[in-house]
Amino acid sequence: MTIVAIEPAEGPLPATGDHGIAFAEAVAVWARIAALSFGGPAGQIAVMHRILVEEKKWIGEERFLHALNYCMLLPGPEAQQLAAYIGWLLHRTKGGLVAGALFVLPGFLAILGLSYVYVLLGRTPLVEGLFFGLKAAVLAVVVQAVVRVGSRALKNGVMRGIAAAAFLAIFFLDAPFPLIVLLAGLGGYAGGRAGLAAFKAGGGGHGSAGGRIVHDAETALGEGLPEHARPNLAWSLKISGALLALWLAPVITLLVLAGPDNVFTQIATFFSQMAVVTFGGAYAVLAYVAQEAVGTYGWLKPGEMLNGLGLAETTPGPLIMVTQFVGFLAAFREATGLSPLVAATLGAVLTTWVTFVPCFLWIFAGAPFVERLRGNRALSSALTAITAAVVGVILNLAVWFAVHTIFTQTRTIGFVGRGFDVPVPTSLHVPALVLALGAAVAVFRFRIGMIPVLLACALLGAAYGLIG
Repeated sequence: MTIVAIEPAEGPLPATGDHGIAFAEAVAVWARIAALSFGGPAGQIAVMHRILVEEKKWIGEERFLHALNYCMLLPGPEAQQLAAYIGWLLHRTKGGLVAGALFVLPGFLAILGLSYVYVLLGRTPLVEGLFFGLKAAVLAVVVQAVVRVGSRALKNGVMRGIAAAAFLAIFFLDAPFPLIVLLAGLGGYAGGRAGLAAFKAGGGGHGSAGGRIVHDAETALGEGLPEHARPNLAWSLKISGALLALWLAPVITLLVLAGPDNVFTQIATFFSQMAVVTFGGAYAVLAYVAQEAVGTYGWLKPGEMLNGLGLAETTPGPLIMVTQFVGFLAAFREATGLSPLVAATLGAVLTTWVTFVPCFLWIFAGAPFVERLRGNRALSSALTAITAAVVGVILNLAVWFAVHTIFTQTRTIGFVGRGFDVPVPTSLHVPALVLALGAAVAVFRFRIGMIPVLLACALLGAAYGLIG
């Protein structure tokens, strides 16, 4: 998660005319991007860059990176929001809605189908073994995320200190993730305003490394701004109001009709809250979701969070789609008066709705004013500090996953009125340890891609389930 510095434009850019890109062609391209969106945000953004910038030349490098910078400042999955922003830039509101929705749809359908398999066949040795293998591989993938994000974000002692403080706060004190994000962001903003060098954003990005840069002037959209991309407060308020109503209407309806203790109400309110504070990417969000869904609500077991992440890692779309699996299981297991599968399906749809409708709200509310964010050092510094804190949060997630994957039993140790889990040494699960170490060697030593590692561990896990 990095910010790429783009120099402010010299004065207002001229409006552009018709770019000549048919809407039907754009829909086909967005569907293609959605089908190829494996591998987390870095891989998804790289796919968009390759197709939209290098292959189609619809937008240039400068505009792509500037749009990415804007999406990095928002809560929610930056890759999905980048798709919505570029779709809006090309074809106005309908373009943004179609691009953002198509980015989510394949993953939603895939995880929904796999969730049915999980609850209906999950106790069979074959399927149980598949998920056992996935959990071990996912542990290696999360550790890789700590290393990857940490290598980019922790460039100095201040950033390392923020990461360490975040880890200690969430691991030992069970501090809420939103509070960690808020404090880190405020500290980074203050440091940026003060001009402190430690808070300056680093370079780098998600685009292709090497190759000829495609400049804005060489693309269909050109250097200028489309007319609809100019600041328009009336449009922004109108579309934001409509999206806010779409987001909150089911939440309020459930609160009034079903009450705050109903599982659907809890799903709607919890994931709506999550949509506001999900800075830092899917791995950071998972720590927050696991903290609440497992510890507070009791919707699922610790190991099942790993199962959900394994599903999200092996299907197209944002990794945050793992929340759909959580909502599915929560509704499936509660006595709602509905068929468990019907309730689970409604839970999955509701979770996806309140998770992603706000993503469109953030994009459309700020899109007309995004040019004003160019070169805003204070905002970039806030995000830099948040990214450093996220490293500590993801490290906590890796430790949490390791404890619940490699050991079958844990015990809670009290600390300052809180508690943290430690493994029971005699409960070490040797096959899980061997598989997790093998996945780590494949990822770090041999640089094997995430998907092959996940599939190989799933197959080994299935074999273990059949013979074990």
